[in-house]
Amino acid sequence: MSMRNPWGLEYSRTPDRYIWGKAPSRFARGLLALVPRRGRILDLGCGEGRDSVYFAEQGFAVTGVDASAAGLEKADKLAAERGVKVKWLCRSMLDLPVAGRFDLVYSCGSIHHVPKEGRSRLFRRLKKLTKPGGVHAHIVFTDESVYAEKGEEIDYFTPGELGAIYADWLVLEDEAGAISCSQDGTAHSHSIERIVTCARRDEGGRLGDDPPPRVA
Repeated sequence: MSMRNPWGLEYSRTPDRYIWGKAPSRFARGLLALVPRRGRILDLGCGEGRDSVYFAEQGFAVTGVDASAAGLEKADKLAAERGVKVKWLCRSMLDLPVAGRFDLVYSCGSIHHVPKEGRSRLFRRLKKLTKPGGVHAHIVFTDESVYAEKGEEIDYFTPGELGAIYADWLVLEDEAGAISCSQDGTAHSHSIERIVTCARRDEGGRLGDDPPPRVA
């Protein structure tokens, strides 16, 4: 099953304007303390690259994945402007040609574009791509408040669904909320679930002597 995601077309229509801006999201900024120095970060659905570029500016080795070539072209331009290198992959999240393990697997408003029947496979793969003690951080849209923007098709998460996926991990933050938006010219909001969770270091579930820091 495929779903309509209009943002690739929007990136093509706006080659000289960054729809989401160039500044990093607040969510990305709050995660730095959880990633070891020069750690590896996988940014899923990175779009125009604002968060990927920000992570690279902080000294991390970043891989940004998006299905839109137009979005990644803008992302690469932003990286060059900031003087950093990011590995860009124009692929579906369900087809990740990456190897090794990451310290942070990150997505901000993108995984709800993956059809529901593909999500179990996706999350299994993402967990396998994570180092012991590594972090996953996601924001997804939920069905508490539905607003179809630019005709997009979304398989909304149900409240608590994301938390259940990570029931076997240490959950640092799991919050419901809403974000404001007006990309289609009409002010509206999207209900979300925001989670930050940590892979257990061993089968006994120990995370070491020091507890992980809280998210800012």
